[in-house]
Amino acid sequence: MKKRITQSELYSEYPHILEHLTGLVKPSFKSTLSHKLIHLVKLRASQINQCGFCQHMHAEEARVSDENQSRLDVLSAWRELDCFSFEERTALAWTEALTLIHSSTITEEMYNSVESTFGKEGLIELTSIILQINSWNRISVSLQFQPSI
Repeated sequence: MKKRITQSELYSEYPHILEHLTGLVKPSFKSTLSHKLIHLVKLRASQINQCGFCQHMHAEEARVSDENQSRLDVLSAWRELDCFSFEERTALAWTEALTLIHSSTITEEMYNSVESTFGKEGLIELTSIILQINSWNRISVSLQFQPSI
């Protein structure tokens, strides 16, 4: 079986991937998205995409940002629990809709909810974050990146 491209090979031989994906998300100083919210979004998309590498990384980053471990433990059940704020629920719904776009419908109601919650700039920023993490998930899963556990 042929060896897959390693993480370090990807970054050294194809630096444009790192540059372009990192460039997708450059939060502005007036961002309405908190670090905790961003970590939840990245972690939820990574759960859906079954990317262990990114789940490990974003759970650790969330804990460093003072996210409560008990909320991380139940993130996949966010719809059933009241420990997530309205803004977090809106962002997580948008995350799931974009991540599962092949089987979901982006309704006017959903779009309007995200825009009214975060504003146009926030909607674009949130969408960019979701695009970025979904791209990273696909790279990490296909190349079988392994977390250092």
